[in-house]
Amino acid sequence: MPFLYGGTSALLLLLAFSSWAYDDPFITFRYAQNLRVGLGFVYNPGERVLSTTTPLYTLLLAGLSYLWADLPRLSPLISAFSLGIGAPALYRLGRRWGRPTAGLVAALLYPFTPLMVETFGAETCFYVTLVLWAFALHAEGRDLAAMALAALATLTRADGALAGLAIGVMLLLKERRIPWKPLLLFGLLIAPWYLFSWLYFGSPFPVTLAAKQHQARMAISDSFVKGFLRMVEGYARNPFYWPHGVFLVVGLAYVLRRARRWLLLTGWGVLYFAGYTALGVSRYFWYYAPLVPVMIASIGLGVEATLEFLADRCRVFGRFKPILGALILLFLLLPQGRDLWGLAHHPDPRARIYRDVGLWLAENTPPEASVGTLEVGIIGYYARRRMVDFAGLIQPDVALQMQYESTYEDTALWAISQYRPDFLVLNPAWFPRLMEQLVNPFCQSLAHFSRPEYPGELVAYRCEW
Repeated sequence: MPFLYGGTSALLLLLAFSSWAYDDPFITFRYAQNLRVGLGFVYNPGERVLSTTTPLYTLLLAGLSYLWADLPRLSPLISAFSLGIGAPALYRLGRRWGRPTAGLVAALLYPFTPLMVETFGAETCFYVTLVLWAFALHAEGRDLAAMALAALATLTRADGALAGLAIGVMLLLKERRIPWKPLLLFGLLIAPWYLFSWLYFGSPFPVTLAAKQHQARMAISDSFVKGFLRMVEGYARNPFYWPHGVFLVVGLAYVLRRARRWLLLTGWGVLYFAGYTALGVSRYFWYYAPLVPVMIASIGLGVEATLEFLADRCRVFGRFKPILGALILLFLLLPQGRDLWGLAHHPDPRARIYRDVGLWLAENTPPEASVGTLEVGIIGYYARRRMVDFAGLIQPDVALQMQYESTYEDTALWAISQYRPDFLVLNPAWFPRLMEQLVNPFCQSLAHFSRPEYPGELVAYRCEW
């Protein structure tokens, strides 16, 4: 039954969000695209720079692209079914950890959480599913399989190692000895990638990590913690989400007092939050999505604790406990459904215009041309040209120019002066100094792009330096 619900949820989400797109995942798509056509594990051919944070997901996309080459459609499909498969993992955790109502509520809420759905097309849903099933297998006593999935999660995103750490700590506390076999399996599975990346790229760490750390230093950026607080404030301003908050707080207290088996999931969430805080990265909404199952499970535990409390205090509540639980669940699902409806009808306003620009560049520029722009994901994927990135995600030395008082106009000025791209794609209103100092004297506008949903316009320039 849980898998039937998960499959149905996946199909509904896929129908609504099959064309969902935002810029960042397209960097990974381009790595997968280049890998498939034999250009190597690179973004710009010939430049061995690791700008994707998800090697396993890149390999998965590259392999599946032989069956379906449309990666912007393939990846949301993987996201949808990852959410669908993740729900039964929460249900099984509830059964194994003695809180079936909590597991059921969490499983029903999880696939329709807006923050998870917003990440469609990225590796996030796939990554979280690996972590959830690693915990579910651990709860069933299948520790080698659990650690294998934790290793796959680590290869999907390096912070997956925190899931392996959490499982390792639980095994250590349970067995009173170091769990050598699971740890050895974990190490053997992740070692080949880190050895390869060290030899191939010169470092196993993606340059995007340093770029986002430098971005966080800019006054115009928010840190991970500040972004999290802004997100919480946003939910707090919406009265429809107040019950979620109440059950969340009750559930966390319940974990500490009566449901301590759930400390594995909660502890992993704490490790994740602490890790990203310590890294000092800037705020991106997809960084908070892995915290969703922790919060959803806590809400489920809050619902179960509330129902238990009411049943103990009044026999009437005990008799109608399933009905009351169903009403609470419906009340929790309604704001999520409303927000998903809004998401489906208000996609990222940059997605379509960036695609227009990328396709135009592919048709109207020489194959060997270089293109400079601020967001290189969607434009770079469709253009298939060498990209110069003003945000430091592709050229790591651009990120080194970011200081507290810096803006992206400063990094754009430096990147253009350093790399002299043949073409530029800009919203002129965003870069007045750049227009005055470099674009107007040296570049000629070739095409203008606009969309009703996009504020302003984008202009493609050809430059002669």
